[in-house]
Amino acid sequence: MFKFLDRYIRIIDWYIIKKYLGTFVFTLSLFLVIIVVFDVSEHLDDFLKSHAPLSAIVFQYYGGYLPYYANILLPLINFLAVIFFTAKMANQTEIVPILSGKTSFNRFLRPYFIASTVIFVFFFFGNVFVIPFTNKLSVDFNNTYTGGSDPTQKELHMQLDHHTYVYLQSYDNVVHTGYNFVLEKFNGDTLKQKMVAQRVVYDSLKHNWNIQEYSVRYVNGLKEKFVDGTGKTKDTILDMRPSDFETNNDINNNIYRAISTSDLSKNIEKEKIRGTGRLVELQLEKYRRFVYPFSAFVLTLIGVSISSRKVRGGIGLPLGVGILLCFLYIVVDRFANVFSLKAGLPPIIAVFIPNVLFGLTGFYLLYKAPK
Repeated sequence: MFKFLDRYIRIIDWYIIKKYLGTFVFTLSLFLVIIVVFDVSEHLDDFLKSHAPLSAIVFQYYGGYLPYYANILLPLINFLAVIFFTAKMANQTEIVPILSGKTSFNRFLRPYFIASTVIFVFFFFGNVFVIPFTNKLSVDFNNTYTGGSDPTQKELHMQLDHHTYVYLQSYDNVVHTGYNFVLEKFNGDTLKQKMVAQRVVYDSLKHNWNIQEYSVRYVNGLKEKFVDGTGKTKDTILDMRPSDFETNNDINNNIYRAISTSDLSKNIEKEKIRGTGRLVELQLEKYRRFVYPFSAFVLTLIGVSISSRKVRGGIGLPLGVGILLCFLYIVVDRFANVFSLKAGLPPIIAVFIPNVLFGLTGFYLLYKAPK
């Protein structure tokens, strides 16, 4: 292992890698400290009103809050760190001797991509495994100490299987009760059964639904049968759980990011049958976890290409260009998501668009970079 490192990683490589990772860690830590300071000043009154203990604030709220924002900021902090220390090296005439010593520009990029690989591994592992867990901590904190979101939902439609459809006028997630319940069963396009009930209540001990004040109409061609269940109740098993409504209720609280990757895949398969309108959001979240970390390589390539040339005025111009490109990356990413949610763009294409566009930009800038 050490012989391999000595053979392929020289002293100048270690110098660049240490500069890269050191600047990245320092910049990310600085941003997180600033975020904590502003967040404490904004939410201190909420913490005091909710009587949240210090341990819950530190380990639940900020234990989930900081990894989430670090995950969002990581590619952009990585980009700015590369531009900052590379432009500083160029300004101090450290890059010219390297390239003048018969070192190709591609060879010069090796330590950058070694360091970005380290960041990619942490980014990928955090995206797939750590962030869902830490987001769950912050969601639990909000539900426990700040009341969470409104527990009542309106106008819910759900497909349980290829033949069964459910409608709820409203659902209260606190008491696990749905109101004005309608269940319809079809054979192709033909209605075979329709049940209407005033309430459905989930029994957490029996793991079934108790249907109250119901009526059922069975249809068999021109023959119909009506069952009046007024004043009666019946238990039935339906392929839906209160957790299905919890996920939908907290869509604005980033609840999808608090779902483990394995559960996210299961929910996607279930959603393909149910058709409640959440499929695109679920797929976007899953694909982003695997594709977004590759931005570490894309933005590193762009950062080195635009900051390795010594320019008059020091590092100000490369940093300004870098901030502009950061802004454009965010805009393209947001637009791609909106087109996927509203215009039918496949989610897998939407998550690749920013990295593909900026990857092509990176190769063009690499071609134009000083050799």
